[in-house]
Amino acid sequence: MAHDTADAKDCIARQLIPSQPLPFPTPMRFLLLLLCTASFSFADPKIGPEKGSLLIHGGGKLGIETVKEFIRLAGGVDANFVIIPTAEPGEDWGGKYTARSFLTRAGAKHVAVVHTRDRAVADSAEFVGPLTKANAVWIDGGRQWRLADAYNGTRTLREIHAVLARGGVVGGSLAGATIQGSYMVRGAPEGNLIMMAKGHEEGFALLRNCAIDQHVIARKRLDDMLPVMAAHPELLGLGIDEGTALIVEGDRARVIGPSKVAVYDHAFTPGPDGLRYFFLSPGDVLDLVTRRPVSPAK
Repeated sequence: MAHDTADAKDCIARQLIPSQPLPFPTPMRFLLLLLCTASFSFADPKIGPEKGSLLIHGGGKLGIETVKEFIRLAGGVDANFVIIPTAEPGEDWGGKYTARSFLTRAGAKHVAVVHTRDRAVADSAEFVGPLTKANAVWIDGGRQWRLADAYNGTRTLREIHAVLARGGVVGGSLAGATIQGSYMVRGAPEGNLIMMAKGHEEGFALLRNCAIDQHVIARKRLDDMLPVMAAHPELLGLGIDEGTALIVEGDRARVIGPSKVAVYDHAFTPGPDGLRYFFLSPGDVLDLVTRRPVSPAK
């Protein structure tokens, strides 16, 4: 991509300041300039997925708006849905669990469960079968270290990424939200009050160069991300409150739900309130690269 960007800049420069008259008529030169500019402007996403969407929910009740948006992004109730409950303790994820899931209650017709704690199983072709056909994956809450221990580096995680590459959607709440970042906070098996746990810091990297926390206002966690930002200043930090979600497409993240999202950036200069983060409200859109709000698309 760096070479592409350089080539695009060189192309633009040659069109704007030619060393000698070009053999193309003016309209052709204008068209070439537009093509070169387009290749320079529309770069692949740096933080978010290149295709597909993410829904990152901060815990608490899944509101109607959130459920409808997830199903819409999947392609409707006839899409193929997969639920991953591995963050929770226990092993009983049969028909009763599927029947009471929010997806089944919302009318989804094809809901499968994918779960194991055995990494060899998670790396097998048979196990990932439902994921290869999925339009949408929902990752339930619990403890995110269980997800990382089971699936990081396996065929299961590669197939979750493949759902996005096909234009699908991956969503999750609580642990299913935090695991979507590249840096996993609260990953210590000893307890969820430890923000940085050596050996338990690798998330699924569906959102690159990013750390995600949840319940941040409801549980008074707003300052918990600050030590993470100090230790890892390259990261973007996102703190999502209960009942609220971020919809990520490319390098844009849109807030839905009733509460707010806190944004942490090591380069952010505090305002008069002294806070080292700022808030997004419902309807706000964040540019994940510049780490600043932008106008919502019309």
